[in-house]
Amino acid sequence: MARPRQFKGKRSARIEAGPQFLRNLFQSDIRAGWSTWLPRALLIIAVTLWIYWPALGGAFVWDDGWYLVTNPLMHGWIGLWKFWFQPGSWVEYYPVQETVQWVQWQLWGEVTLGYHLTNVALHVVSAFLVWRLLAKFGLRLAWLGGLLFAVHPVQVESVAWISELKNTLSLPFFLLAMGRWIDYDRDGKPSDYRWALGLFLIGMLCKITLAPFPVIILLYAWWKRGRIEWSDAKGAIPFFLISLVLGITTILVGNLYEKQGHALPDIIPLGSLFSRVAGSGLIAAVYFSRCFLPVDYLLTYPKWQVDASTMTGYVSWLFFIGIGCWAWVKRATWGRHVLLGLGFYFLTLAPFLGFNPVSYMSFTWVMDHFLYLPLVGLIGLVIAGLEDFETRFPTDRPYATGIFAIAIALMSIESHAFANLFVNEETLWTYILQRNPNVWLAHHDLGCDLMDKGRYAEAIPHLQEVAWLKPGFDVAYYNLGIALEKTGQTAEAEAQYRRALALNPENVKAYLNLGELMGKSGNLGEAEKDLRKAYEIAPEDASASIDLGGFLLWTKRDEEAIHLYREALATNPDLALLHYNLGRALSQARSFPEAIEQFRAAVRLAPGMAQAHENLGVALAQSGALAEGIREFEAAIRINPGYSSARMNLALALAHTGRVQEAAEQLREVLSADPGDAQARSWLMKLQAASPGGPGKP
Repeated sequence: MARPRQFKGKRSARIEAGPQFLRNLFQSDIRAGWSTWLPRALLIIAVTLWIYWPALGGAFVWDDGWYLVTNPLMHGWIGLWKFWFQPGSWVEYYPVQETVQWVQWQLWGEVTLGYHLTNVALHVVSAFLVWRLLAKFGLRLAWLGGLLFAVHPVQVESVAWISELKNTLSLPFFLLAMGRWIDYDRDGKPSDYRWALGLFLIGMLCKITLAPFPVIILLYAWWKRGRIEWSDAKGAIPFFLISLVLGITTILVGNLYEKQGHALPDIIPLGSLFSRVAGSGLIAAVYFSRCFLPVDYLLTYPKWQVDASTMTGYVSWLFFIGIGCWAWVKRATWGRHVLLGLGFYFLTLAPFLGFNPVSYMSFTWVMDHFLYLPLVGLIGLVIAGLEDFETRFPTDRPYATGIFAIAIALMSIESHAFANLFVNEETLWTYILQRNPNVWLAHHDLGCDLMDKGRYAEAIPHLQEVAWLKPGFDVAYYNLGIALEKTGQTAEAEAQYRRALALNPENVKAYLNLGELMGKSGNLGEAEKDLRKAYEIAPEDASASIDLGGFLLWTKRDEEAIHLYREALATNPDLALLHYNLGRALSQARSFPEAIEQFRAAVRLAPGMAQAHENLGVALAQSGALAEGIREFEAAIRINPGYSSARMNLALALAHTGRVQEAAEQLREVLSADPGDAQARSWLMKLQAASPGGPGKP
């Protein structure tokens, strides 16, 4: 750890040099009375809530479901262990962020309000911390920086999108660490250094994009003193080590996750070095424009062709380099502030400028949420520039104030409108496709959303568009096969499943769907072949075991099914559906005591599984425990009042115990829902005929 430093003499004189707005460098306007800061804080809170109000009840969009709903690590205590101590169990190694999301899932499940409130609350905290950080730089209007951070439309993607908890959770730790480092640099207290290091470590365990922090603190040292001293470099070494270790860990974890078959790498053609320079120049220009021209925001922007001959990209770099050179020449005055702000901006944005391929680049070159941290550097420059303008032109202060207020109002309106798109996937993707019709991801996710709603015919054109825009994407053909099958186009569905398998012979779901389709068409040999292939590829995949086991039960091979389900349970002991299916197989084999045990396990793991309650009731009734069976049938009906099979079984059990009137009532309930149910009508007539009161008087 670097030893405490005391700044004297020339160093102190350097601190007092420069424009008026830097002279009170370490004084915070929050130290003013509550009548000064409280209205400002309440304004930031109120405007932020108004902006994000439409999104608070918004559904899961894009990969929210993948991160939470279908993520097996969210559904048991083992997930916490794997997040921290089993790298490669998830696509990223962000254990702090993943732990917070795990806790959220336990608290709120599929109710999205809690997730959105968390993101909005964290965003407000970051706005206050931006205010605090700028105040540490002596900016009198620091609170306006916090307000600008809170309302800027480029931040909406990070706040309204549940998956971007990575951004909203990591930034407060970054800002707190930066504040503590400034305190340490001023006072030399070891406790401030330890706090800065610990907060930075936590932030890095939320998201790796905080890695430039040690370079930024060296840039800060240069900005403050005009040079980087050995004590600065020595103090930054532990921060560099954290960045290096966790950066390498994250890269290795991503590679390991892909090698385990969880994700297929997408080839992103960035071209030669010159192509990357040209492409990155355009990306840098677009990101810069998103900060200063806050209109027409999208989740995915149109993608352009990367070409080494594109002069616009080189011109962009010449523009930024020209500003940097001019600022360097003027570094004794305003230039050093520009270099600090732009340096912060480009250091934190560098990984997303297109020099190296990142997965999202298969459908767009830029995404707003990568500006969540870099924007802070530009906000600092804007606020510093505003103060300098007021100092130079005090008589024009009302005009500057009015222009800034109008800008804040317009940005708030734009942010509110953009946040309104995150209410559901159909709204979001439809809007994007109206402005960017060639983005395959939007067509794909909109098609999947329409399928989830049972609107298969509407989904087909979007999935066909995906197949045309991205012909090597096997998942598109698989989903298209589902939509075609659901609309009765079985031959076309089979062709799409086979195309998916030709592109990716490891696509387990395509084999399962193809096997089910072959079974329905009566081609049992092909059906079993496809189902067994899926099981061979992924024997640990419960869906492969369930589908193959179901086929074995259907073809009366009970013992094979029982053996298969027992093997699957050894890998997935907490999966209720496996216990349920094993219970069915045991019931079919007349092993009722063991079946009852499995059904009880299914009910314990999934109390809301009505089928498990019903089948447990049947097994109990078959074993002579009619009273217990009746309770299970009643439980199934409480879960699903329209469950006619459970009502029929309940009626039969009630009739066997002499409760004829109650049995008849259950049958009447079935007939009220389905007057054409011949079996229920036949049973009711038999009950009426057998009742002591005669026909019609049960």
